[in-house]
Amino acid sequence: MAGGNTLLRRLSRQDRSEVNNVVKYLLFGFNSFIWLIGVGLICVGAWAAVQKNNINNITMLTNSIVDPVTLLIVSGVIIFIIGFFGCIGALRENIPLLIAYVVLLVIVLLLLVALAIIAFAFKSWLKKLIVETSLKDVIPKYRDDPDLKNLIDWVQEDWLHCCGLQDYNDWELNIYFNCSSPGMDACGVPYSCCIPDPNAAMINLQCGQNKRRPNEPNSDIYKQGCIDAGDAWFNTYIIPIAGVVVGVAVLMILGICCSWNLVADVKAQKAKWDKVPFERF
Repeated sequence: MAGGNTLLRRLSRQDRSEVNNVVKYLLFGFNSFIWLIGVGLICVGAWAAVQKNNINNITMLTNSIVDPVTLLIVSGVIIFIIGFFGCIGALRENIPLLIAYVVLLVIVLLLLVALAIIAFAFKSWLKKLIVETSLKDVIPKYRDDPDLKNLIDWVQEDWLHCCGLQDYNDWELNIYFNCSSPGMDACGVPYSCCIPDPNAAMINLQCGQNKRRPNEPNSDIYKQGCIDAGDAWFNTYIIPIAGVVVGVAVLMILGICCSWNLVADVKAQKAKWDKVPFERF
């Protein structure tokens, strides 16, 4: 029994308070919230996908990167994985999960910095890329997917007050608004391009018809393209946008530092326990 008492005394002298519980549970709580956000995005995206299946609206747009449902699900999965690694890694003091969490945060942080540099330093190239991609994937497929349609209508009508990408004539690329179309929307624009009438009791869904025909009055629609309108909005709110980006980056850097500190604490604690010699009772 003397040997056992000696071992117990040695164990009792070990520093069991080395792992910082404040950092541990702060990481756990924060990443639990992030994890729930990821789960919520996945659930909403899955529900939207099921709804599209139910009303037979799955089209070739489903596999496109501009599909809002796809973007929602992918974003949710990424956030879920990051939150899961941080949450479980902190709670269980699991070094591999914490390291994976740090690596993911570093990757996302680098992507955020790269996007910020591109947005500020290569604005012209980015605008050209958006125009080329959107003219191919967004305008022609406006009515192929209700989620994309609602997003475009919101951008044009409620957010930027614009029409098309470069200007309202971009809607010629859509088969429904093409001037050679036999439909009633030929040579027109979506209703979201119309300037709202404050005296109207209801939205006129046919207000954009024939607005691109020669000699047709079109003073009641937005002429500016959404690219230029978005650029103007960005320049107007550049300080708040930069503040949000910096705030997100600071939170990520704090997460990286706290996680790495927790990894170091766990390693130090394990090293101390590994030094305790085995003795027979």
